[in-house]
Amino acid sequence: MANLNKVMLIGRLTRDPEIRTFSNGGKVAKFGFAVNNRTKKGGEWVDEPVFLDCQAFNRGDYGKLADRVEQMMTKGKQCYLEGHIILEQWTSQAGEKRQALKIVVDSLQMLDGRGNSEDGGGQSKGAPRKGGASSGGDAYDFGAEDFAEEGGNRPAPREDEELPF
Repeated sequence: MANLNKVMLIGRLTRDPEIRTFSNGGKVAKFGFAVNNRTKKGGEWVDEPVFLDCQAFNRGDYGKLADRVEQMMTKGKQCYLEGHIILEQWTSQAGEKRQALKIVVDSLQMLDGRGNSEDGGGQSKGAPRKGGASSGGDAYDFGAEDFAEEGGNRPAPREDEELPF
C-alpha cells in the first residue's frame, strides 16, 4: 500500500520563530502559521483560520533552512511552505498523555516583497526563486535546491535545454 505525507500551504506566520540549537550543532526554528479555510455559512463566504505549529531544521551538510527562517521570517510575513505532518506525543507534568500534529517544513518561499519588512531594509539574503514570475512581489525560496552551491547534489543544467522564460 502506498503512502503520501505532503503538505503545501500559503499563509502567514502568527509569531516570530523560536530558535533552539542542539549540542551537536543542529538547529530548529519553531513558528506558528495560519491559513484560512473558506466556507459558506448562511449564503455568505466566511474565512475560518486554521492555526498550525511548524518546525524547520538545519539538516545534513547542505540544509540551512532553520538559519534562513531565523534571518528572514517574522510574525505577519506571508509565505508558501511545503512539508510533511508528524505526530508528537508526550506526557504532561500532570501525567496526562498528550499529542499534537505538527508540520515539518521541507522548503519555504517568502511571498512578501523585500521592501515590505518592518525594519525598512530592502536587502534580502534569500536566493531568488527559480522559474516563473511572482504575482505578489518578490519570492525567495529557502528549500534544499538553493544550497546546491553550498555542496548539495543538484545536477548541472544541460546546455541543450532551453529555458521557458
